[in-house]
Amino acid sequence: MKDKFHKEYILNRVSADMLWQIISTPQGLSKWFADEVTSDGETFTFSWKGSSQKANMKHSCIGVYVRFYWEEETDPKAFFEMRISIDELTKDVILSVTDFAEPDELSDEEDLWNAQIENLKKTLGVNSSI
Repeated sequence: MKDKFHKEYILNRVSADMLWQIISTPQGLSKWFADEVTSDGETFTFSWKGSSQKANMKHSCIGVYVRFYWEEETDPKAFFEMRISIDELTKDVILSVTDFAEPDELSDEEDLWNAQIENLKKTLGVNSSI
């Protein structure tokens, strides 16, 4: 059974609307998350260097969060979610990531998300310190 983990990334006053487009659409996700992303509605196909995986976007709230379930995932409770919030004090936009990993792969999965968020920050033109 996989362990759930949660990370938050501050995105220094980026537009929440722009961030939403980048985390919820195939065009946006292709800019930072995968080499290519296509969608036929609920099912998204993520491609990286010749391999691909399909995920279903079963839950979302426009402008707030998107949750994907990998089709090949054996743990029925596992998903990955990206959620947008705004810090009331600083007005910074925060991207919260929730994902699942095997206990012995947790550090690697967190490192992978850190690298992905660095790609996202470059795409958004945001300072790249996590």
